[in-house]
Amino acid sequence: MKKLELLAPAGDLEKLKIAVEYGADAVYFGGEMFSLRAGAGNLSIEEIEEGVEFAHSRGAKCHMTLNIFAHNEDIEPLKSYLSKIAHIPIDAFIVSDPGVITIIKEIIPDAVLHLSTQANMTNYMTARFWYQMGVRRLVLARELTLGEIREIRANIPEEMELEAFVHGAMCISYSGRCLLSNFMIDRDANRGLCAHPCRWKYKLVEEKRPGEYYPVEEDGRGTYIMNSKDLCMLEHLPDLIDAGICSAKIEGRMKSMFYVATVVSAYRRAIDAYYSDPEHYEFDRKWYDEMLKASHREFTTGFYYDKPTNDDQNYQTSAYTRDYSFTGKVISYDDETKMAVVEQRNKMSLGDEIEVFGPGRDFFKQKLTVLLDEENMPIESAPHPQQILHIKMEQPVAKDFILRKKKGD
Repeated sequence: MKKLELLAPAGDLEKLKIAVEYGADAVYFGGEMFSLRAGAGNLSIEEIEEGVEFAHSRGAKCHMTLNIFAHNEDIEPLKSYLSKIAHIPIDAFIVSDPGVITIIKEIIPDAVLHLSTQANMTNYMTARFWYQMGVRRLVLARELTLGEIREIRANIPEEMELEAFVHGAMCISYSGRCLLSNFMIDRDANRGLCAHPCRWKYKLVEEKRPGEYYPVEEDGRGTYIMNSKDLCMLEHLPDLIDAGICSAKIEGRMKSMFYVATVVSAYRRAIDAYYSDPEHYEFDRKWYDEMLKASHREFTTGFYYDKPTNDDQNYQTSAYTRDYSFTGKVISYDDETKMAVVEQRNKMSLGDEIEVFGPGRDFFKQKLTVLLDEENMPIESAPHPQQILHIKMEQPVAKDFILRKKKGD
């Protein structure tokens, strides 16, 4: 049985490395141009080289997004850019524009092509067309049910793979084909600049009464009329595998390193548990509880089981739930002194109770009993961003372990 690939977002080089360390089989990232996440950190050519080498050394793959819908002025810069990265052994390019596909084939003839969800792939005839164009993996539209996915799988070449989003933000428009941001503030979603106006709060104005605002409400619950809940399929991985999906994709190139580590860890554990004994697999609630410690909205299963209803929208708020703060990342650890060098990310103080977790292991709790600054001088609090600290650890840790603190503690 070929194991379901866990595919994680890498908004920058640090997140790429964390995703791999915490269990991703593959990562996807954008370069500084031609990716649909202009707000993410993205990777320079030098960082792409370093990231690909890092991932490959640990057995992980790297997929690069080149999924803009190109305009005429993009063509020559794209050709120039591809020539500069042609030497890097990128495992696949995620594309949506036929012109971009043609250019990649011209400049990197042996490139592996994956079709972006932006291309709205929803039926097996279209899948066959893309196969003829050289595409070997389809990132399915989020609007497909499991039944539709099974039918596509049964009617396409065996070597063509299916990838699907399993976790993260849902788009109010069909697979991201949205003009709302472009229309309202001249930021083109299909060129990586979406301002997410679907998350904004709206009121109604009558044409002849400017300045008089009326709330837009459904059942008195609020005014976020286009605000979808986030997708979460952590509890339903066997159904995805049964439908023929080969790669489970987590959305979130603009999310934090803490988010990536937390969500990837949860899905890694669930996938590994399933394949260790598929016949007796049982979902463990602690994986879900761990995942909730990253920022999140309310969850939905999207279109997988049926068309979404008003229960899949949140009309009250577009805010995230953030019960935990990311307080630090371990840089190094001394087994003899039990002291960890930590890069601070949010304020922590002597006496705080923190949780510490790392790749492939459960978290542990401890109080901050020894807190030193970079010069090993005792301090009461660490309020400065990315301050270097020395912290006494009650259990052994390692590089890239993460410290978090429950808000209110």
